[in-house]
Amino acid sequence: MQRDSIDFGSDSIPRLFRKILMPTLLGMLCMSVMTTIDGVFVGHGVGSDALASVNIFSPFWLLMSAIGLMLGIGCSVVASIHLSQDNEKAARINMTQTLIFGSALTLVITLLVAVFPVRTAYLLGSSDRLLPYVLDYQRWLALAFSAIFLQSVGLLIIRLDGSPNYAMFCSAVPSVVNVVLDYVFLFVLHKGLEGIAIATCIGCWTGGAMVLFYILLRSRTMRLYHLKWTLTSLKLFVRNISYQFRLGLLAFLGECSISVLMFTGNYVFMRYLGEDGVAAFSIACYIMPFIFMTGNAISQSAQPIISYNYGAGNRSRVVEARKVALLTALGAGIVLSVALAFGVKYVAALFLSPETGGYEIASSGIPLMSTGFTFYIINVAVIGYFQSVERAKPATVYSLARGLIFLVPSFIIMPHIAGAPGIWLALPVSEALTFMLIAVSRIAARKLH
Repeated sequence: MQRDSIDFGSDSIPRLFRKILMPTLLGMLCMSVMTTIDGVFVGHGVGSDALASVNIFSPFWLLMSAIGLMLGIGCSVVASIHLSQDNEKAARINMTQTLIFGSALTLVITLLVAVFPVRTAYLLGSSDRLLPYVLDYQRWLALAFSAIFLQSVGLLIIRLDGSPNYAMFCSAVPSVVNVVLDYVFLFVLHKGLEGIAIATCIGCWTGGAMVLFYILLRSRTMRLYHLKWTLTSLKLFVRNISYQFRLGLLAFLGECSISVLMFTGNYVFMRYLGEDGVAAFSIACYIMPFIFMTGNAISQSAQPIISYNYGAGNRSRVVEARKVALLTALGAGIVLSVALAFGVKYVAALFLSPETGGYEIASSGIPLMSTGFTFYIINVAVIGYFQSVERAKPATVYSLARGLIFLVPSFIIMPHIAGAPGIWLALPVSEALTFMLIAVSRIAARKLH
């Protein structure tokens, strides 16, 4: 399959992986930078309560991204296998069904948030003091839910079509738009947190529009397909979406682990350390996208290579791609953990003044959280591998372990064991336990075979 000088079936695996990884990583990091700059503007331009309020709504924001990633991964895996078997029509049908279903689903969620804004805010953990800020933020962010879905699905489709560089620009351009508008709305028009939300909404729709432009006008293979709406076609529609759900569930759970981390963390920090604690935790949550995006970039860069060769029956190339991805994950995790441990005070100062209580809490706590980043990235890469070869059962178990089974109890138990530092250690404990589970289960599986 030759598209834009990318041949998933015969190119050197390390070269192929690097060719996909670099624009994928740069694109995702642009999105993380956008989020971080939002936080810097909010922290210094509005205040710590506004920063905490953004963090209150962020789990819902991540949920929308998780839905997009779930359907996008499922679609990409299925389409990769169809393309490896020269079945372009089936690949296009699956993509079209994914876009229709996901757009309808995110529209329904947008309407629910619009109808029940106060209930949504309190459900997410808002206090009475933070409620006005949360409502200002979520009002506009809800309008971007469909755009988030389009970006999440579209970037995977565009990479599969052989255009990783365009996918990078679909992340970079919205980021630049967002940053420029952040400054305009906050410091020129004096719109406060609402202005930040408007800027983010416009930035997201810029990315969504770029995705639609590519699929409608530039795509060589992954183009929309005219669907039939007979009873038989609808049954196939439901079957295909259900299968993509099963394949993408792993990515959904992985993304939701961040949402669960933020949701549970907001409650625990509010209980033990109040609004200053939530503000400190929000700084950590602005850092986490860099970690998650790094792991996700490694996983998504390996996915089309692994899925294509898996579909073609080329086992040796699948194993080689897995090895390259895991070694890259190990190196990236170590570098990021060390960098943050030594640079935490500079990072915290980007968001809050050193005189604030939130700054002190963040400076002492974030290095503790960073000890789990290596495990975090490796676990994401391992789960991505199982997802790419349609082995949903083990990957689902690992995703549930890291995102729920180990994480939530760690948040509850660790403060009783280690006090306030224990809150920061909840993530490292959860990821380390997941890594141990993966290692033990793989060793046991090899002995059985």
